[in-house]
Amino acid sequence: MFVTVGNAKIYATSFGSTTSPVILGIGGWIGSWELWAEPFSILSQNWHTIAYDHRGAGATIAPVESITFERLVDDVFAVLDAYTVEDCVLAAESAGTLTALGAALKYPHRITGLVIVDGLFYRETPPEKDLFLLGLRQAYPATLDRFVEACVPEPDSDHIKRWGHQIIDRASQEAAIALHLAASKPDLRNDLHRISQPTLIIHGEADVLVSVEDARRLAKTIPNAKLKVLPGAGHVPTMTRPFEVAREITRFFGPET
Repeated sequence: MFVTVGNAKIYATSFGSTTSPVILGIGGWIGSWELWAEPFSILSQNWHTIAYDHRGAGATIAPVESITFERLVDDVFAVLDAYTVEDCVLAAESAGTLTALGAALKYPHRITGLVIVDGLFYRETPPEKDLFLLGLRQAYPATLDRFVEACVPEPDSDHIKRWGHQIIDRASQEAAIALHLAASKPDLRNDLHRISQPTLIIHGEADVLVSVEDARRLAKTIPNAKLKVLPGAGHVPTMTRPFEVAREITRFFGPET
């Protein structure tokens, strides 16, 4: 379904029984809802799984100038309202972590738990020194190629890399830059201690984009957090290790919350 939010149309999809507890998934950077497709197909046996394409990604249509941290956070609740869902466990991957944390801080009564997968929660490099941003502006296709290679270091994963390209190639260069900049602005580090929801942090040991040390730091700062490091996994274990991701979510929250 498409959820109309102002002049944006946000694509969302769901699986599982509507009477089951809800888990809502957010992709990272220009990654669509498909980043959660396989774990959610497993979890939908016991959960009502909902996922959506955030502004600038997938099938969602939104003006580039509307891509801001604040609107990305508000869209979480617009999707929940469209499905008449009062509260949920919120799952986020990579840069989607900022949106999830912002949502948990804004309306904590509606977010009952968090799942953070290879989460980017702060970017220290200022835009004027950001070589990745420079690559997006001057050599967009080549920069996306390098990004996919960095995301998936696991052996025998050419099929995942191909799928990854198909996902991120749907984003425009302008939207990719806007999303990258949107993730550079918020600094939630001084607010993380206020997140009281049970939080599962899953991180790939071989992630070269967000370090395991960053995951450990996040787990120490959020009061009710648990860290699970997946040996040998890269930046997108939701795609490369979906059964393990689904298993850890089930173990942490139980088959029913």
